[in-house]
Amino acid sequence: MSKNLYIAATEAESGKSLIVLGIMNILTRHIKKVGLFRPIIRLEQKPDHDIDLVSKRFKLPFDHDSMYGMTSKEAFKLINADDFDTMITTIINKYKKLESECDFVLIEGTDFRGSLKPFEFEFNARMANNLNAPVLAVVNGENKNIGRIANTVQLIKSVLQHERCSKLGIFVNRVKPEYLDEIKKLLESLNLNNEINFVIPELELLQKLTIRQIANSLKAHHIYGDENVLDYDVTNYKVGAMTIENILKQNEAGTLVITPGDRTDILITLFMTFLSDNFPKIAGIILTGGFKPNEDLMKLIQGIRKLPVAIFDVETDTYTTALNISKTKAILKPDNERRLAMAQGHFEAFVDDTKLKEIIDITPSNVVTPIMFEYELFERARSDRKHIVLPESMDDRILRAAEILLRRNVVEITLLGNENDIYARAGELHLKLDGVNIIDPYDNDLINDYAPTYYHLRKHKKITKEMAFDIMRDVSYLGTMMVYKNHADGMVSGATHTTQHSIRPAFEFIKSKPEFSVISSCFLMCFEDRVLAYGDCAFNTNPNSEELADIAISSADTANMFGIEARVAMLSYSTGESGKGKDVDKVRIATEIARKRRPDLKIEGPIQYDAAYDATVARKKIPNSEVAGKATVYIFPDLNTGNNTYKAVQRASNALAIGPVSQGLNKPVNDLSRGCSVKDIVNTVLITAIQAQQEG
Repeated sequence: MSKNLYIAATEAESGKSLIVLGIMNILTRHIKKVGLFRPIIRLEQKPDHDIDLVSKRFKLPFDHDSMYGMTSKEAFKLINADDFDTMITTIINKYKKLESECDFVLIEGTDFRGSLKPFEFEFNARMANNLNAPVLAVVNGENKNIGRIANTVQLIKSVLQHERCSKLGIFVNRVKPEYLDEIKKLLESLNLNNEINFVIPELELLQKLTIRQIANSLKAHHIYGDENVLDYDVTNYKVGAMTIENILKQNEAGTLVITPGDRTDILITLFMTFLSDNFPKIAGIILTGGFKPNEDLMKLIQGIRKLPVAIFDVETDTYTTALNISKTKAILKPDNERRLAMAQGHFEAFVDDTKLKEIIDITPSNVVTPIMFEYELFERARSDRKHIVLPESMDDRILRAAEILLRRNVVEITLLGNENDIYARAGELHLKLDGVNIIDPYDNDLINDYAPTYYHLRKHKKITKEMAFDIMRDVSYLGTMMVYKNHADGMVSGATHTTQHSIRPAFEFIKSKPEFSVISSCFLMCFEDRVLAYGDCAFNTNPNSEELADIAISSADTANMFGIEARVAMLSYSTGESGKGKDVDKVRIATEIARKRRPDLKIEGPIQYDAAYDATVARKKIPNSEVAGKATVYIFPDLNTGNNTYKAVQRASNALAIGPVSQGLNKPVNDLSRGCSVKDIVNTVLITAIQAQQEG
């Protein structure tokens, strides 16, 4: 089968970028060297938007110019000279150069916006044939009835047959949701043989502009609001040039208000709506005409707590500004994680990737990249959705992560906190938390069950019944008790709480598994071409030999759980029998204990880091070892060494560090760093869900 695939749209605005992203996600989960190639790009849009999006999103190691054949201007010049052969040859030569560096190339066709438009689909079909690539056609179903879509599909079939293209199938994208089932039946009735065919409904939010896109299009000057507000969706835009009373009447959530820059009364009024619970929250304000708030007014605005709104000023007048916004097209950007999660979740909801993988020639790579590992986490979590509780609901990062996880449909989420407060803050952040569960620690029926349970578990520690009720209102204890009682499968905390606050309840009553004397942790370190486990870098300050053996076994089990073949290196400052002293003896004894308890594991120790990691050093220091030079699990002798090493390696190598992953608990409870990012939270929730799957 072919090692490439050609995505060709039938017309403009088909949502081809969504299909490219979705298929690229599937390819990069399994193949290391995936490339993107576009035969022709528009000169006025360099760098090409789709090349830039895919390249940054999937960290492709190719420069922009190597991923396209020629510009539309160059192509049109050759077409006018009736030199079609030179155009095709030039594109093929550039494609072949990229192909030689890849295991698979995804080819994205043209955009129906340039001089090729009259014969564009035929051109893409011919180009696919010349590149020996099977074709997936994308039909634009926007505002089309069943008959028009049927005609388009029949036309596609005839063009591809005429060009003798290898057809893989058809995506009918952006259809009206009410037509979904009818169009599926239509495709089935057309007898498309073994081709794959998918129907994807319109998702209106993907067609909405963001504040950032509008600001970039207008070349606006940003005068208020942090980076996060720039990715807010703009549901609509309105000109605000009326009285204050009418401005307030027409105020709607997600609106971008365009107003003359000298209307300070409107600016202050709109600001005040964020301080009131009685008005919806707009997305942003554009001040027109080149007028800016004076120094005193800016001092007043900037002195108010950071509000979730963006303010820009532009030189153009109000009418021209509104007209320019109306001409701006919504596009997916690589830095908008929320919008990308929304797009990916939408694709996954309507496209069976198993069918795609069956028909696309995918030979899995033995190398595991960070992108492959992260997507495998999503796939595994989705395969058996678990219920994860997040206690820190008033942290913006938690709310953003919850929205992404809900959009990707990988876990069920419960947030702990006041429902009104959570939804109010989510509204201010323009987040959609559809499907989330919320439990108020101060207003729930569970406490009448949880408090007596906690009392019976801890009364030997002089906990009274009254104290138990008070303790169960603490979100860390409440969330942990949900896990203990099987009302949730796991908990993730630590974005705002200390490690002790987050994990202590688990130590108290979830406790460690009988075979382990200590609860420990490891980090999953995702390097460019492999994933390693580092333990313990978070919990145990100075473990003894028995505890170190527990950490080694737990970390090996964690590595195996996530598809990493465990080869355990018990690290020390010396290798083999060369070193003396209590520190190296501790590691030597721990190695012996671990080997006796788990003879099935490959364990080496004491061993220095370089001998564990580097095959050349290993051959000199400890030849014939099953672990040296190829270790995947690194066990540090104490917390000081482990924590400093993982951070130094992470910064020096730009590795992705996922964790800490708690080990040895009867049920999964994981801690976050207080400096965690939204991505860190998402990954930790996925890890917790997969741990819960293993617990059954």
